Amino acid sequence: MSVRLDGTYQFVQITCLIVQNEGLKLDPISDVFSTMHVASVVHARLEATAPWGLIREAEDGKHGVPDSSAIKKARFQLAHFGMVSRGNCWLSVEGIPDPIPLTGGDCFLLAPASTYALRDNPRTPTRSFCEAAPKERSNVIHYGGGGVPTTIISGWFSFGEMSVKPLKRLLPELILVKADQAQTLALHATLQLLASEMAEPAPGSEVMVNRLADILFIQCVRAHIASSSETCKSGWLRAIFDGKIGAALKAMHEKIENPWTVETLAAAAGMSRSAFALRFKELLGETPLEYLTNWRMYKATGLLREDDRKLFEVARSIGYDSDAAFSKAFKRVLGVAPKEYRRSAT
Repeated sequence: MSVRLDGTYQFVQITCLIVQNEGLKLDPISDVFSTMHVASVVHARLEATAPWGLIREAEDGKHGVPDSSAIKKARFQLAHFGMVSRGNCWLSVEGIPDPIPLTGGDCFLLAPASTYALRDNPRTPTRSFCEAAPKERSNVIHYGGGGVPTTIISGWFSFGEMSVKPLKRLLPELILVKADQAQTLALHATLQLLASEMAEPAPGSEVMVNRLADILFIQCVRAHIASSSETCKSGWLRAIFDGKIGAALKAMHEKIENPWTVETLAAAAGMSRSAFALRFKELLGETPLEYLTNWRMYKATGLLREDDRKLFEVARSIGYDSDAAFSKAFKRVLGVAPKEYRRSAT
């Protein structure tokens, strides 16, 4: 089953307000959630029996999942999620040296464009996921040699190509949530609900799967942040939780339309201009104004896709005084004029 997530933006924004109200100062992360374009979710239950092994190569792109017209129509990046609900298996991820053992209750989320394999034994040969795609519109995959059984509730989020850079900032290659982690109770409950909807479809099941997939994605990222793993201590997440740079990012994301300068952002961070600029680039790999311009353009893509406002209104909402200045910046960053982008997105 594949579901088009046409109501994603509003729902994710509501979910992120809940995150904020719980006292977590995650405004930039909420901004990423509300801006990214989750185009669809494809999901399946894998019933595997030993020996079995399945692989998805990064270059497989849209071909590593069950058939979906939403995925065929545009370029997408896929993030794979899963939970082992019965048995055991091994997960291998390109860039991670050793296979990872998974057991009942373990959950994982793989970033877009990851090459990975699931199998009963690290030495078992693998075949492509597309060879095991469910037939005749089923969402259950039966695969393997008839031995020891393993069940994995599995699926793929597909993201519009403009969401890839923000996602890569937010997600490590792998988020692994072990069954014994205290903060995974809500994640397990969501996955169990998802499994139930998949096992016994009823009126409204597609809407339920739509909403549960949104919640699941956010819960995975929250569980990762709560785990304080090493991947939270580098790059964008490290910058978010840095007392000073995080304050500047929070101010920038909350009021993207402000006429920000390096001086005003440094003031928000409580730092000198030179120290702020140096620290910002050290953590994020780009200057404060490069980051600001890039984020404004990503915000603009969402408005151009989903909003019928005039071009100068879009420009003003993200901090530009004229549609000409906005169009010039948009084309420089994204390689296409705003009007062309809106036409192609529509």
